[in-house]
Amino acid sequence: MCLNLSMFNTKAVISFLFLLVLNFNFSQESVPNTTIADFNKKSISTDLVLKDGKYYVLSFWATWCIPCINELDAIADNYKEWTDNGIEIIAISTDDSRTKKRVRPMVNGKNWNFKILLDENHDFKRALNIDGIPHTVVTKGKQIISRRVGYSPGEEVDLLDSIIEYKSNNE
Repeated sequence: MCLNLSMFNTKAVISFLFLLVLNFNFSQESVPNTTIADFNKKSISTDLVLKDGKYYVLSFWATWCIPCINELDAIADNYKEWTDNGIEIIAISTDDSRTKKRVRPMVNGKNWNFKILLDENHDFKRALNIDGIPHTVVTKGKQIISRRVGYSPGEEVDLLDSIIEYKSNNE
């Protein structure tokens, strides 16, 4: 039997393939154990970073990514509201050997009171199947609740609201 591809709507096939890839990349249910580093280059296991029962926003960013910086600045502006709701923000720099020297000066110049970790070799990023940044992963402990790619002004408010709603419905 020969399959006649002309009978398929090209847009429908492309849409299906896009959704299949999107579903594959985001199908993880939990954060895999891997190692990342702190500012002192000390390796830390993600199993030790993400405590059971606690809510986290893992924000993958880089110094050259303007939307990433905008998102972290917006979160920093309302950081107390995040912590008052029991949510810990962890900003994970994906700067590599070419740009890693910019991370500390940038963080020192910002009003970011949240934890900053380094994923210079992109091991954590690969373990979570992250292709683009900014990429935000919301977890309860190591259980992945939601993910999103990109940032537009105001999305941090929607993100906080959705986490608060999730908490109220699941605790």
